[in-house]
Amino acid sequence: MGMWASVDTMWDFPVEKRIFGAVLLFSWTVYLWETFLAQRQRRIYRTTTHVPPELAQIMDSDTFEKSRLYQLDKSTFSFWSGLYSVVESTLILLFGGIPYLWRLSGRVCGSAGFGPEYETLEFFLKDTIKKFTVTQCILLPVSSLLLYIIKIGGDYFFIYAWLFTLIVSLVLVTIYADYIAPLFDKFTPLPEGQLKQEIEVMAKSIDFPLTKVYVVEGSKRSSHSNAYFYGFFKNKRIVLFDTLLEEYSVQNKDNQEEPGTEPRNEGEGDSEEIRAKVKNKKQGCKNEEVLAVLGHELGHWKLGHTIKNIIISQINSFLCFFLFAVLIGQKILFAAFGFYDSQPTLIGLLIIFQFIFSPYNEVLSFCLTVLSRRFEFQADAFAKKLGMAKDLYSALIKLNKDNLGFPVSDWLFSTWHYSHPPLLERLQALKDKKQD
Repeated sequence: MGMWASVDTMWDFPVEKRIFGAVLLFSWTVYLWETFLAQRQRRIYRTTTHVPPELAQIMDSDTFEKSRLYQLDKSTFSFWSGLYSVVESTLILLFGGIPYLWRLSGRVCGSAGFGPEYETLEFFLKDTIKKFTVTQCILLPVSSLLLYIIKIGGDYFFIYAWLFTLIVSLVLVTIYADYIAPLFDKFTPLPEGQLKQEIEVMAKSIDFPLTKVYVVEGSKRSSHSNAYFYGFFKNKRIVLFDTLLEEYSVQNKDNQEEPGTEPRNEGEGDSEEIRAKVKNKKQGCKNEEVLAVLGHELGHWKLGHTIKNIIISQINSFLCFFLFAVLIGQKILFAAFGFYDSQPTLIGLLIIFQFIFSPYNEVLSFCLTVLSRRFEFQADAFAKKLGMAKDLYSALIKLNKDNLGFPVSDWLFSTWHYSHPPLLERLQALKDKKQD
């Protein structure tokens, strides 16, 4: 009886207290679930100390160990940062940090001559001044206009807010690569040559409306390799990271012999293991492997994955704004977070989108992860149809090595977190393709 009595007592709490308690309970439940998954994966990092047999002939032990230690360090940092984050948010909620900061910002605005009709926007300091400046130049006007639309939009403001965010997202996608990304990285046209010709031939064979091919200096940021395409309608561009291209890799150039030294002749007096290590120290992919990676990426376009993701995103956005319109008038939600006398629109956005929608966002994120993995397998199969299975097989291994990815993963951790299938799963699916 004692247990049931305590449950009955809990349900005797005011509704706003139950909402508040549910938010805290859910945040800690998610944290504990993520910690459980992370510990499963961390056990894999600790116990898997040898290269898997499937990769024994391709990945050297030094690279494998470097990746293993790197992932261990990342998991340690993620644990402590996650703990700090959940404790910080809990303390802010428990001690009324949100209404306190709101009142403080109101006093600051008041001292500057602004009344309560003005709402203060939250700023997050970025890792560089340039990122911070660009982000705020976009965030400030967009957030202000969104708040204005919500206030004047009447009963159907959620439709106008959704249309506004749709237009903003399309504009940003259109201008990002041409006007924003070049502020941070250098983009140069891929020189005329065999690789560019083969890319153009492949694009034409699947009716991809390619107009330009660029190389971006991603090596300034990290050794991670990537390739992507962008653009609307008949104006598509392809971007290759310099780290993806073996002949462009800064690391490969740095590893070359110093001028004046005796050139090294591989094969003379070297064991098979030494030759393999020298080969595996190279970064990036050969031309045919780059084409295979692009075959995979263009497969996303040909199979309609890009359009499907946009449609899903916009349906979700519309649904969220509709639910926001339903909930924004509920004073009990504001009271649950310490706002008893006022219901600021900005605070409503924060409460509903960050806290109330949390369970929905977790479910949606998992569903999108499952869908993304399906798309990745389909794109691999598309590259196979182009006759690139063997090169994609080797390219995936090289990219995993260059990105310091760990090839072994716990099934539950990867199912919940990985938007791309783990390397060994993709290689397993490509095995028959490799032999074609």
